[in-house]
Amino acid sequence: MRIKKWFKLSLGALAMSLAVNGAIAQTQGGSLRMIVQPEPPILIPALNQQAPTQYVAGKIYESLLTYSHDLKPQPGLAKSWEVAPDGMSYTFHLNSGVKWHDGKPFTADDVVFSLSDMLPKTHGRARVILAKYVDSVEKVDDLTVKIKLKSPFSAFMIMFEPGFAPMMPKHIYAGTDYATNPANQKPVGTGPFMFKEWKRGEYIKLERNPNYWKQGKPYLDELIFNVIPDSASRAVAFEQGTVDVLRGGDVDNVDIKRLRALPNVDYTTKGWEMFSPQAYLIFNERKPPFDNVKVRRAVMAAMNRKLIVNNIFFGLGQISTGPFVATEMFYDKNMPSLDFDMKKARQLIKESGINPGDYTIRHLSFPYGATWERLDEYTKQSLEQLGFKVNLEATDAGGWASRTGNWDFDLTTTYAYQYGDPALGVERFHITSNIVKGSPFANVQGYSNPELDKVWSAAASETDPAKRQELYTQIQKKLVEDVSLGYLVDMEFPTLSRSKVKNLVKTAIGLNESFDDVYIEK
Repeated sequence: MRIKKWFKLSLGALAMSLAVNGAIAQTQGGSLRMIVQPEPPILIPALNQQAPTQYVAGKIYESLLTYSHDLKPQPGLAKSWEVAPDGMSYTFHLNSGVKWHDGKPFTADDVVFSLSDMLPKTHGRARVILAKYVDSVEKVDDLTVKIKLKSPFSAFMIMFEPGFAPMMPKHIYAGTDYATNPANQKPVGTGPFMFKEWKRGEYIKLERNPNYWKQGKPYLDELIFNVIPDSASRAVAFEQGTVDVLRGGDVDNVDIKRLRALPNVDYTTKGWEMFSPQAYLIFNERKPPFDNVKVRRAVMAAMNRKLIVNNIFFGLGQISTGPFVATEMFYDKNMPSLDFDMKKARQLIKESGINPGDYTIRHLSFPYGATWERLDEYTKQSLEQLGFKVNLEATDAGGWASRTGNWDFDLTTTYAYQYGDPALGVERFHITSNIVKGSPFANVQGYSNPELDKVWSAAASETDPAKRQELYTQIQKKLVEDVSLGYLVDMEFPTLSRSKVKNLVKTAIGLNESFDDVYIEK
């Protein structure tokens, strides 16, 4: 009996040893090679929320939570939380032993600073929520924070991902000019990867954080984000194996089908549940001709959105019916029609009372690759058919953000994330209080409807889902009627990766995740 028992124990120990050693051999080490497209202007998510910044910075900075594919909150820097029965306060309990990359401890002071000071001043999206709904952010002790609201806010628990609410180091930024702080050139976060090197025009390198608070992680030694100027070269790089991962937008949509068919390549459209991106036109509504709603309606009638989906986005998306994408909470498909009808478009121009020949439209090009170049060219042609003169003005990602945020354009194209709940991702583009300079993700078009502002507030504070639906349906109909933006495409972003890359897309924020769990199978 003793021999038999010893034999069973030995087999169990052997199995455990093999499992542990196998896991180590399988997961530890290696470099993951990706593309960042276009090259971001900065890697500080509190200062810039463009997609390339979020992609890279999501490995450096963290937030209190992350989210499952069905948008359920999961622990992040906060290990647990409680919500008051009346929904008016939230208490977060932070993980212990978390350190910034410079060795300083991460504490409740950093959370209070981030949510009370830095983000309300610098973050185009977060400041809307924090100013409007948050009454106070209080330190209970070093590892506990209590947030009190001014009124109930149903979407509050969805805002704590690293692009929306990155935790920033108080000891580095407090009392400084945030925009010119030297740390902006060498980011310091709590994430599994630390800033190593940025060779402009070539690559950004991040290295493993040896003191990361999740024991044994991350598995990878290095992340390399290559800067490759044109989409054809990016496709070739993946095809030849010099990069391991393609993010939505890295290559022209026309190449997706061919690259997906390559051997040992995985494909998924998961990981965008939080973002639900939408492509649209931004009209500068402060001045003629786009201050005239009939002109905006004419432009929409002149745009063949079925052609845009099929021939410009190559089927990766569907026609937008309004300001909410079809996957957004409280989406209502029964919106007033904005069908392609050139005859109607010309009639609307006549009714508007303007002479298109009197205007040369400054169309600020969106510098995010070939798909957008084609869309901008098509938009130019559509406006020219209405009699406008159009100049396409090229810029880089930083220039686009600066000019758009400072209203230096007549028309531009972009896409934006909707963040699960319209109170987080859509409201910011339409409320009068967010007509502020400095961010391309505010109400840069200048749309203002004070009565609708009240409906937005009521919808965000309402706790009854049926009543929220009624309010958001009212909002959607009015925004479509006013053409507050030129809604084009509910986008679909694919991720392609080498089959040896494991755990790549595990949450609703997909490739914007920290990658602490990603490994390369050996």
